[in-house]
Amino acid sequence: MRSLPPRRRWIPRTLLVAALGAVLGACVSVKVPPLPQGDLPAHWRNATPGLGQAPDLTGWWKHFDDPELDALVEHALHDNLDVAQAAWKLRAARALEAASDTTYKPHLGFQTIEQPNPQNTASYFQAGFDATWEFGLFGRSDANARIAAANSGAAAAELQSARVSLVAEVVREYLQLRAEQRSEALLGDAARAAQRKVELLRVQERLQLASTLEVEQGVAAAAKAAAQLADPRAAIAQHAQALAVLLGKSEPDPAWLVAKPLPRLTADKVTSVPADLLRTRPEIRYAETQVLQAAGELGIAKADLYPRLALGSSLTFAALVKGRTRLGDVNNTFAIGPIINIPLFDWGQRHAVRDARENQLQATLAAYRQAVLQGAAEVESDLAALHASGEKVQQANVAATASHHALDLSEKLRGLGQADALNLADARLASTDSELDREQARLAHGLAFVALYKALGGAPLPAADRGDDPSTKAQAPDASPAPSGKQSPAGLDEGSREPERSPRPLSPPEKGSKSTPSP
Repeated sequence: MRSLPPRRRWIPRTLLVAALGAVLGACVSVKVPPLPQGDLPAHWRNATPGLGQAPDLTGWWKHFDDPELDALVEHALHDNLDVAQAAWKLRAARALEAASDTTYKPHLGFQTIEQPNPQNTASYFQAGFDATWEFGLFGRSDANARIAAANSGAAAAELQSARVSLVAEVVREYLQLRAEQRSEALLGDAARAAQRKVELLRVQERLQLASTLEVEQGVAAAAKAAAQLADPRAAIAQHAQALAVLLGKSEPDPAWLVAKPLPRLTADKVTSVPADLLRTRPEIRYAETQVLQAAGELGIAKADLYPRLALGSSLTFAALVKGRTRLGDVNNTFAIGPIINIPLFDWGQRHAVRDARENQLQATLAAYRQAVLQGAAEVESDLAALHASGEKVQQANVAATASHHALDLSEKLRGLGQADALNLADARLASTDSELDREQARLAHGLAFVALYKALGGAPLPAADRGDDPSTKAQAPDASPAPSGKQSPAGLDEGSREPERSPRPLSPPEKGSKSTPSP
């Protein structure tokens, strides 16, 4: 068999060393622990049964059946500055993730050195190329990929959290704006009715049918009713301004200040929520990324216990420059060989870091469980609040209907001469109060609905992942396509597509692959 030339014999040896290092690296690589399971209930205790199985987390605000509200949500997702910041941070994290796998690839650099002698009569000039290739053995490469993927996944979770909060705040401010406009109108009716009652009492006082005490009590009630108008007027301005900020504007749209009725939520559209939908919460997805990052940091700490191996080479040109322009002989050298960094003794610092990273990994697993439990508790509380507010709406409807019937009866009796104007004024005030109570109950029910879907992590998906459904597109800055083949550790692909959120272990990425694990 013909032997290889001496200059080529190092090639198979280098490949053999690299293969051996890869095997050793796989032996010490840290596996990402499986996520804790069993903390979520099988069914919600406070959910209303028999009304459905799958709430629409990507368009839940459309249950209010208000086109203006739908348009405001779309505009907010496009123009809100908090969402824009989170989107740019996600792009930055993805850019770093895309470049993370180049850390352990060959690097080439060029540099020059110019060093004069102490007498300043000559200068030593050197230029050359340096190349290094660190192998990333003992799990270092995989750990580095996990950390980059965790950072990208955390940024994606923060972006989705900003979306969830934004949609909830827009809906909440809009409902409160319309409710305050309705309250202003009703309080205006109440103030006019109270003033009318004062006029009637003054007439009866002149006829000695009413006492001065009754007149003064009526004046006080009318003044109180008029003073109450200041609260909804101030609240209207506040909610309109808050809505403008959410949409990235400096001042509210004049159309918002035109009074419109409060959107009504149909109670039977609130469906029973399966427990696994809680996995859409950004807080839980963020906790998943922290587990992945802690596993990556533990992998780096364990890799630091072993030697760092690399392959280096250099091509150098050097010359001695004398005087101003005289260039001496140019010499060149070429070198190639292994770069070995072996830790020997550091008073146990590296072992302490490894132990700390192991404890940190266990802490992130506990934090993940806490995020799951806290999310489940929040949803249960919001379901109970929604159920209670629905019952209040029903009772408020009964009371308002009865008050309206009483007002109609008073008007009929007044027409028949069987009731005086004061009785009619009192009936009108009672009817207005009941209508105010009903509007407040409807507002509380709508806000409870908003709180529930915020707890569930409800928000629209980015346009990049919903191109087949124009109704659910959101023109956010993160809608641009990301590096192909990547998947964030929070279970979303690079366009933040909503995945199946069943509990499953975090899986490590394959070495050399650009894809990242999905916990």
